[in-house]
Amino acid sequence: MPDSTVSDAAVSETAVPDPVVSDPAVAEPLRPAVTVVRSGPLTTIQDWPGRAGYWKVGVPPSGPMDDLSFRLANLAVGNAETAPGLEATLMGPALRFETDTVVAVTGAPVAVTLAGRTVPQWVPLRVRAGEVLDIGAVGTLGMRVYVAVAGGVDAEDYLGSRSTFTMGRFGGLDGRALAEGDRLELIGGETAAPRRILGDEQPALTNSWQLGVTVGPHGAPEFFTEADIADVFGTDYEVHFNSDRTGIRLIGPQPRWARSDGGEAGLHPSNIHDNAYSVGALDFTGDTPILLGPDGPSLGGFVCPVTVVTAQRWKLGQLKPGDTIRFVAVRSEEAASPTEIGLARRACFVDVLSGGGDTDNGILGTTTTADGSTAVTYRRSGDDNILIEYGDMNLDLALRARVHALSERIAAENPRGLIDLTPGIRSLQVKADPDVWSQKQMLEWLTECESQLPAAEDLVVPSRTVHLPLSWDDPATREAIERYMLGVRSDAPWCPWNIEFIRRMNGLDSVDDVYRTVFDASYLVLGLGDVYLGAPVAVPLDPRHRLVTTKYNPARTWTPENAVGIGGAYLCIYGMEGPGGYQFVGRTTQVWNHRHPRPAPGFDREHPWLLRFFDRIQWYPVSADELVDMRADVAAGRGDSTRIVDGVFSLSEHQRFLDDHAADIAARRATMEAARAEERERWSLQGEFAGGATGTENITSAGKADDIEEQVA
Repeated sequence: MPDSTVSDAAVSETAVPDPVVSDPAVAEPLRPAVTVVRSGPLTTIQDWPGRAGYWKVGVPPSGPMDDLSFRLANLAVGNAETAPGLEATLMGPALRFETDTVVAVTGAPVAVTLAGRTVPQWVPLRVRAGEVLDIGAVGTLGMRVYVAVAGGVDAEDYLGSRSTFTMGRFGGLDGRALAEGDRLELIGGETAAPRRILGDEQPALTNSWQLGVTVGPHGAPEFFTEADIADVFGTDYEVHFNSDRTGIRLIGPQPRWARSDGGEAGLHPSNIHDNAYSVGALDFTGDTPILLGPDGPSLGGFVCPVTVVTAQRWKLGQLKPGDTIRFVAVRSEEAASPTEIGLARRACFVDVLSGGGDTDNGILGTTTTADGSTAVTYRRSGDDNILIEYGDMNLDLALRARVHALSERIAAENPRGLIDLTPGIRSLQVKADPDVWSQKQMLEWLTECESQLPAAEDLVVPSRTVHLPLSWDDPATREAIERYMLGVRSDAPWCPWNIEFIRRMNGLDSVDDVYRTVFDASYLVLGLGDVYLGAPVAVPLDPRHRLVTTKYNPARTWTPENAVGIGGAYLCIYGMEGPGGYQFVGRTTQVWNHRHPRPAPGFDREHPWLLRFFDRIQWYPVSADELVDMRADVAAGRGDSTRIVDGVFSLSEHQRFLDDHAADIAARRATMEAARAEERERWSLQGEFAGGATGTENITSAGKADDIEEQVA
């Protein structure tokens, strides 16, 4: 054993000493730290289990993608499994230590040297001050490497976690990947005795993976055919190179689909009005299957036939391009505990041990509301989520009222084991710790809660009117369209001008009619986090203002922050810069602002998202130059571009409005539907609906939520 390896009998002398406590009147001395000599292509600070409780506003959990290797690294150095450490992708960093400490390297096999000497992985290593730990490149197996340091690596604690979310630019070190020259302070403090990680505790890596999954939430025969589900379990899917922490894109057979389209949700059969996603869900964005990762979006509009169980999700972090995946059905109640390691978790076996999966097509149960008017469907999403859906797949604000009432009831009781509640348009996802609250127990309790809810028409909720500036047809959105035409697709029906496409899709006489419709509308916020970070999914209260579009196919590679677009019948404001698919109408000011120490009006430090459920967005026009100044003011924590007026929303009053204008609403809707039918026929003749066998070619998808493919494009 090399001198740098700590024996199993190592004691607390290997732990990092407590930091020096200084007189508050004197500048506090720097704590012991690590200097990044070489960062590697993508090394970030993460902790486990990451950020919880903010899924409903579009903040992903983040955390280590291979949570098992990460937790084992912490155990090796004597830390709690939750302590912050490093995740490196493809190649590890080189780190110089300022103090004596203990480290461990786990995850994918790599060459590791300490002070120039080769040292092993999966064991605690004693590091002396001034020595350099150098972690090489990943080879043929695995994708990510983990480094733990006794006491943990210090970082910004943001919304309850130190995990880095690079796209949101928070957590970790300034919300970014590490760079050469960075200085990482160590937390220090007492630790347990370091220990070697035994062979039957170490996860088995391969290039031919099996993933244990549960059926659901959306299976056959509602969405997929039985043959499609047979393909899911009978296919060796290949990992596409276009994959990252948001999602792992797969190459496999194109589904046959049990539906011809998604109805009001969009023109492709993969579209549904809403779906609160689970990490590990197999999401079909059009015909393309994508496994959702820990940095993926919380709310979407695509169906997911199977979901990786919690104890198997570590494998997502080690899948590399060219690897193959075979999905194996397991029963949710027989899934291994996510908190276990070693043989209890079965991670040391390449094959998934399974006696077969659930035979209920992902539907745990069905009931009706107390008044008998609305069907309630309880769907399985992995072994840790239940997705509750209300009614038929229509845009109906009464269904959103039921979702709100149930969510409020659950949150008020806050049962032990509850982790997250994510409301959508007609659904609510309840996430719980499966070791504390089994799905059977969850189902029984949720069914009881639902049966005790009042009638939906009694709903009256706070509803602020939020007046926001809108730069119509903003130059930034024009630039995004131009980039798309040059680099992605120039012959799309929505090019070269999204607003003209919206006019055509909705049977309007001129683009001025599109302008008037958008500015006349009052958009009710039904969900947040549609494309991350407080991004609203909103629908006009007056159905005559509900412009309906399809989304970009393929998705854009770039969308400016706070672009405003329409997809399906829904409007969204992009919370951050990134890919995208909604049809642009303009750009506004920030809906998420955590970067300035003095928040702008409408924000606060504890809640950096501007909008709330049931807010009403109303636009007022500004020029592109005016918007530039307004955006700078909001970013700097000043300005008055946002005006907020308190009020309430009453579902019964809204229903009276719909009844009073029913004839005009029906006539307008018929005109719009006829225009979309013409567009659909035009697309069909042009071959727009023709998909490739691999699901990686032309995909036409529309719906409420932005395509997750946008996040991995």
